[in-house]
Amino acid sequence: MEKSLVVGIDIGAQSSKLGVVDAQGNILCQTVITSLQPTLTEYIDDLTAAVESLVSQVGGKEKIKGLGIGAPNANYYKGTIECAANLTWGRDSEGNGIYIDFAKIVSERLGLPVAMTNDANAAAIGEMTYGAARGMKNFIMITLGTGVGSGIVIDGKVVYGHDGFAGELGHTISIRDGRQCSCGLKGCLEAYTSAIGVARTAVEWLQKDDTPSLLREVPTDKISSKDVYDAAKKGDKLALEIFDFTANLLGEAFANFIAFSAPEAIILFGGLARSREFIEKPIIESMNKNVVSIWKDKVKVEFSQLKDSDAAILGASALGWEL
Repeated sequence: MEKSLVVGIDIGAQSSKLGVVDAQGNILCQTVITSLQPTLTEYIDDLTAAVESLVSQVGGKEKIKGLGIGAPNANYYKGTIECAANLTWGRDSEGNGIYIDFAKIVSERLGLPVAMTNDANAAAIGEMTYGAARGMKNFIMITLGTGVGSGIVIDGKVVYGHDGFAGELGHTISIRDGRQCSCGLKGCLEAYTSAIGVARTAVEWLQKDDTPSLLREVPTDKISSKDVYDAAKKGDKLALEIFDFTANLLGEAFANFIAFSAPEAIILFGGLARSREFIEKPIIESMNKNVVSIWKDKVKVEFSQLKDSDAAILGASALGWEL
């Protein structure tokens, strides 16, 4: 029987999205599981059960060429997940990141070949094949979710670097000696411009003074980036200022990113990118204000044309065809 299908898996900090994909890029069936299991064993059990259920819907493993997986801190060369601080099962009992031979474990459980890459790289591949980056050979994908990830494409190829981890732009320093980041550094872009970072800004600013805001109606320990978005939609001054602050930091960072790869575009993807109406203009203004003059007004800022789940699944599935 011809192995005409692949499985794409996107592992996020909160949830994991899975789908079976054909050679034309059609997602034949898909599902979502939580990523918040306390142990690796429990997560693997849930993941493999979900894969087996999907595969049974399309005729069995005989049709599956392989699995492609996008995951935080995934090493393309080794098939490992290494020190993924945002995954509950990616840390030991003391909170230290661990090394997981993930592709091997999943392959042995399912009896299928597995390839892995960073989740942001997978999203970049999906966008390059099916979305806003179609036809582009040089672009940067920025994922704004629980964390801030990035996939760098130069001359049509994803940049992995010598160790498989190139593209951790979320952990470039945005504010020197700033907030503590989950990676162990201080002042990372991720600590300010991820969904969690936006919520942290809201809490800090609410505690700083008595500025009136709809956000004061939400318990401090429950504030999320969605609360900030909802308040901004209603014209809340503080919420709008939070988005301006966040967008300004992103624009400054993008100006730096442009200097090393001269991309045609920077494409935004992920939950926080849904706040486009509040962040697009200030990002572009900040980027062009801080970029070297030869690139001013030259690099586009685009937003993903694919649904979050589709881009990640399609990008990860592309790895399956290489097996």
